[in-house]
Amino acid sequence: MEKGPAKGGKKKTTRGPFTDKMTRSSNPVQVLFRQIRLRPFFALRQRFKEGYGVLDFRADLLAGVTVGLVALPLTMALAVASGVPPQQGLYTAIIAGFVVPLFGGSRTQVTGPTAAFVVILSPIASRFGLPGLLMAGFMAGVILLVMGLARMGQVIEFVPYPVTTGFTAGIALVIGTLQMKDFFGLKPGPLPDHYIERVRTLWAALDTVSLTEMSVGLITLGILILWPKVSRRVPALLAGLGIVTVGVAMAQHFWPGLEVATIQTRFPSSTGGGIPAGPPPFVWPWNWVGPNGVPPVISIRYIESLLPAAFAIALLGAIESLLSAVVADGMTRTRHDPDAELVALGQGNMLGAFFGGIPATGAFARTAANIRAGARSPISAMVHALFILLAVIFFGPIISKVPMAAMAALLLVVAYHMSEIHRVRQLLRIAPRSDILVLIVCFLLTVCFDMVIGVSVGIVLAALLFLRRMAGHTRGRVVAEGHAAIGRPIPKDVFVYEITGPLFFGAVENAVGSLRALGQNIKSVVLLMEDVSHLDVTALVSLESALLDILRTRRQVVLVGAGTQPLRLLRQAGLVGEGKPVHVCGTVDEALERIKSGLSLPH
Repeated sequence: MEKGPAKGGKKKTTRGPFTDKMTRSSNPVQVLFRQIRLRPFFALRQRFKEGYGVLDFRADLLAGVTVGLVALPLTMALAVASGVPPQQGLYTAIIAGFVVPLFGGSRTQVTGPTAAFVVILSPIASRFGLPGLLMAGFMAGVILLVMGLARMGQVIEFVPYPVTTGFTAGIALVIGTLQMKDFFGLKPGPLPDHYIERVRTLWAALDTVSLTEMSVGLITLGILILWPKVSRRVPALLAGLGIVTVGVAMAQHFWPGLEVATIQTRFPSSTGGGIPAGPPPFVWPWNWVGPNGVPPVISIRYIESLLPAAFAIALLGAIESLLSAVVADGMTRTRHDPDAELVALGQGNMLGAFFGGIPATGAFARTAANIRAGARSPISAMVHALFILLAVIFFGPIISKVPMAAMAALLLVVAYHMSEIHRVRQLLRIAPRSDILVLIVCFLLTVCFDMVIGVSVGIVLAALLFLRRMAGHTRGRVVAEGHAAIGRPIPKDVFVYEITGPLFFGAVENAVGSLRALGQNIKSVVLLMEDVSHLDVTALVSLESALLDILRTRRQVVLVGAGTQPLRLLRQAGLVGEGKPVHVCGTVDEALERIKSGLSLPH
C-alpha cells in the first residue's frame, strides 16, 4: 500500500532510479558491487539459508570422498594427456576444486581438469612448457573473472546444441588418438601439434609396439568395462587402476626384468621419481623451468603469444562449466548463478596457477557422480579436494606406481563416454540438414585445427543458417478480397499489401520488393503490418526507400496495424506522425473508407 503525504502537508520528493541508488548507498564500492552483481559464496549462502544440519554434512562428506576416489586417477591421467606431470592435475583438483565451490554459484558442481581441455593444453605445454601453461591458465582466470563481473554468464544460451555436440565429439576423437602412444607402448618421439600429422607419426611407429604395455592396457580396459556389472560401490576407475597397479608390481617382483612404464619412471623428480609427497608448493608461475631448461622471460611479447591460448581456455572453460551447472540443476531441481560461477572459476584458475595447477572447469562426470552420491551443498566438492590433498600427502609414492598404459585405457573410456556417439547418431538421423551441417563442420574443424576455430565457425554458421530460416518466415503478398482483415470491396486503384514476420536485414528485400513495381493505375497503397513483430534499421532504410519512391509519384500511403516497436521506429525516421507523409489507420476497412471519401487521414 502506498503511503500518503507526510504530516505537515509536505510533498514527498520524487526520485529517479539513479537518485534512489545514490541515496541508499553513497559508498562507491557498494554501488559497484550492486551494478556488477558480485555475489561471493552464492551457492553456499543459499544452502545455509534453507537449513544445513549434521545429516546434510554427513551426506556431503560421503559424497566428497566418493568423488575424490573417482577424481584421483582421472586428474592424473588428464594431466599426463595434457603434457605435464600427473601431480599438476592433482594440484588443480586440490586448489581449484576447493576455491570454485567455495565462492561459486552451483551447489553440486565439481571443478578440476577435464578431457575437453586436453586438445588445447597439450600444444601449449609442448611449445611453452609448464610455465607457459600456468601463465595461460592465470590469464584465462582473469578473462573468466571479467566475464563474470560483466554478467556474461548467459553466454551458454547462444551456443547451439549441434556446436557443442560437434566439438565435444571432435575432442573425444583427438583424446582417444593421443592415448595410442601409451596404450600400445609406442616410441614415436615428440608428437606434432596437428591431428593428421600426429596420426602419421603414430602410424610410422607401429613397429615399436610393446606387447607388455598393450597387455596392461587391454586388461585395464576390460576391467573398466566389466567392473560396473560386478560392483557399483567401488568406482570402476579406482578398481581398474588399483588391480592393474598391484598386478604389475607383483609381476615385476617375480620377474625383475619386466619393464612397464609407470608414473614414477615416466616423470622422474628430485624425490626419486613420481609424485612428490606433500601439499602443493607455492611458486611463481614464471619461475618454473621451460622447455629449454630455463625460466621464461616475462615480457609483453611473451604475454601476447599466450593470449590466444588464454582466450581459448577461458571460452572452453566458460562453456563447459556452465553446461555442467545446467545439467546439475536438472538433476537436483535447483538453480545456479552463472555469473557467480564464472567469477569463482576465474579465481580458482588464477590461484591454482601459483600452486602448479593447470586450467580447470566444471566436470560433467564428476558432478554427476557427486549428485548420485548424495551431495547436498558445495561442501561435498570441497571435501573431494581435501581428500585428494590427503591422498597426495600420505600416498604419493604408492600412486606413482600406476602404469601409463592403464591411464591410457582410462582415458580411452573417458573419450568414448565424452563422444556421446548415441547422441551424434540421433542428431544425424532426426536433425534438419542445416544442424547436421553445423555438427559436421564443427567436428572436422575441431579435429583438424582446434576447438576455438570449430566453435567460432560453428556458431557463425549456425547463426547464418538461422537467419536464412527466419528470412523464409518473412513474406510480402498482395491482399485480395476475402482476406480476414478486409470486410469490404477493394477499389481497383488501391493496392493492399501485407507483410508478415520480422523485418530484418536478411528478409526485407523479399518482403518489400513488390512495392517497387506498382502499376500506373494505382493511386493509393495500404500497407498491412499487423504481423510484423520487429523492424531493424536495415529494414527501415529499405522500407523508407520504397515508401518514398511511392510518395514521389503522388500516391497516398496508409499504414495499418503496425506494432509498437515498428511504429516507434517509423515515427523516429520521420515517416509517420503529425504532418508526415505516411498516414496511419487502425484497420484496412477504415483506411479504404477514408480513401474512398477523399477525406484527410489522421497521421
